[in-house]
Amino acid sequence: MSYTARNCYYFDKPGPENTKDAALFAIERAKELGLKKIVVASTSGDTAVEFWNHVKGSGIELIVVTHVMGFRVPGVWEFSGDIAEKLKAEGVRVVTGTHTLSGLERSLTGSPKIGGGSRTEAIAEALRRVVATGVKVAVECVLIAADQGILSPEEEVVACGGTISGSDTVCVIRPSYTAQFFDLQVREIVAMPRNR
Repeated sequence: MSYTARNCYYFDKPGPENTKDAALFAIERAKELGLKKIVVASTSGDTAVEFWNHVKGSGIELIVVTHVMGFRVPGVWEFSGDIAEKLKAEGVRVVTGTHTLSGLERSLTGSPKIGGGSRTEAIAEALRRVVATGVKVAVECVLIAADQGILSPEEEVVACGGTISGSDTVCVIRPSYTAQFFDLQVREIVAMPRNR
């Protein structure tokens, strides 16, 4: 029998107070596996900055995935434009794309005219409930970055997401494009909140 022993971390509770440790765990696992990219979700830019403070100088590329324009408020991009410019100047890729596991589906199921559930939302909810909300976020960020041509399905990456804000979940994922969703593989859970 063959196996590999690696650290897995469980946060006592979800939340932004775990962001620094999530960044450190992501870097640790990327180095252990020789991976070159860390993908992280960031709504306002605060999580992106925290990750960049730890990733810079490590030789690992940081890819930040943000909400799209109008995600919560029509015409508003929640990510700080100043932070985006500073990160881009440092060589960080900031990617904005439609949520692949909700996007259009959310407008249909929330409509009083149509209503009901969808298979896409069932997948998103299963990831949230069976594993952790941050896994759903990490998976979605990897799909968005692959669809934008920034990730290849041939490379494993470390992907990080959060429960409400900040980052509290770290995974190793083999990406896919959204159109080939079932080729995506969550290969490792490095860290997640135990109490969600």
